[in-house]
Amino acid sequence: MLVAAAVCPCPPLLVPAVAAGAAPEMDAARAACTDALGVLAAARPDRLVVVGPTRQGEVETYPEGTHGSFRGFGVEVDVRLGRETAAERDVRRALPPSLAVAAWLLDRTGWSDPPIEGLAVGEPLPPERCIQIGRDITAGPQRVALLVMGDASACRTLKAPGYLDERAEPFDAAVGRALGAADLTALEALDVELARQLMVSGRAPWQVLAGAAAGAGLGGALLYEDAPYGVGYVVAAWS
Repeated sequence: MLVAAAVCPCPPLLVPAVAAGAAPEMDAARAACTDALGVLAAARPDRLVVVGPTRQGEVETYPEGTHGSFRGFGVEVDVRLGRETAAERDVRRALPPSLAVAAWLLDRTGWSDPPIEGLAVGEPLPPERCIQIGRDITAGPQRVALLVMGDASACRTLKAPGYLDERAEPFDAAVGRALGAADLTALEALDVELARQLMVSGRAPWQVLAGAAAGAGLGGALLYEDAPYGVGYVVAAWS
């Protein structure tokens, strides 16, 4: 049973050490993420599942204690998904960037309970598969909360990673409306090919959320929507 969800963007630039001199530009997004995580904590779930995109593979799970790093971005910042476990001391698999950002957000807000697990979903995954993954996550009797990571389009300005695409702003606006209203039908209907063309990393995780929330009756609130650096970032909370 899904009891709450937080939707956050996943650019490494959320981490101030990575953003360096540009860090203040993301202050509002960081504050909104903190508020969204507060909604998760207030729901007192039995289990927290962090869902984020990955460019490779289909679905990969990461148990509590999995480590991640931003050293690839030139800073000595290491993170861990929740508490370290004996199993992860031996495995030492690295979190993908989206889950590393989630781990940083959770550590920043002092998250300690309940147990955390990570799930990376491939960006090309079809909607039906994403929706079923979400349903499977919340199929049991536990009270589950989701932290859903993902960015909107990367084509909002001439200097954006994907250059300017006039379809990007209306696509992002539709995503913002759907996440703010907890509109499952709109999220399930997101166009896979258009999302790919606009370099949207959040499409698959958002559709996992739609599957997980089926029948939960949650309401949504849009906490932040902007496009610094020409990339659409959305923060929302469902409860």
